[in-house]
Amino acid sequence: MNGTRKLVFAALGVALIAVCAQIAIPLLIPFTMQNFAVALLPALLGWQWSTAAGLVYLALGAVGAPVFSGFGGGFGKLLGPTGGYLISYPFVMLLTGALLPRLPDSFWGRFLAMCAGLLLCYVFGTAWFVVVYSARSGAITVWAALMKCVIPYLVPDLAKLALAAYLSPRLKKAIKLT
Repeated sequence: MNGTRKLVFAALGVALIAVCAQIAIPLLIPFTMQNFAVALLPALLGWQWSTAAGLVYLALGAVGAPVFSGFGGGFGKLLGPTGGYLISYPFVMLLTGALLPRLPDSFWGRFLAMCAGLLLCYVFGTAWFVVVYSARSGAITVWAALMKCVIPYLVPDLAKLALAAYLSPRLKKAIKLT
């Protein structure tokens, strides 16, 4: 795939993350589809272009474009208690994209690489949450942060990763990325 085509698909990746940030599934605990996009893009674009898309997404949000959930934007969102989850996205895509060629090209190989990325998101985002929340609102334990920020989202996030692992080879073939 030539450079212009890769650039276009990376730009579409930025748009996909932004759109998925606005898709809220109203279950007992609402969640957005951002993690789906963040898991899917490395499988479609590779680590370089997906990481670039993640960085552009963050830059757009930082300068105020309404690309974060709830049409939010601004540097303050990144510095807030949940900003660490957003900031982790390029690193998640880099890790996932780096692992994908090293694991079997199967559903389980893709799913495992995406799970490693999700774990990185959880670790970085939760550590950030503990630090920022403690500075603003008083001390919070890591366990309390996990109960607030990770445990309720674990099953839905794993379902999003399973969907991304299932769809990625089909999408790659359909849009002729292979």
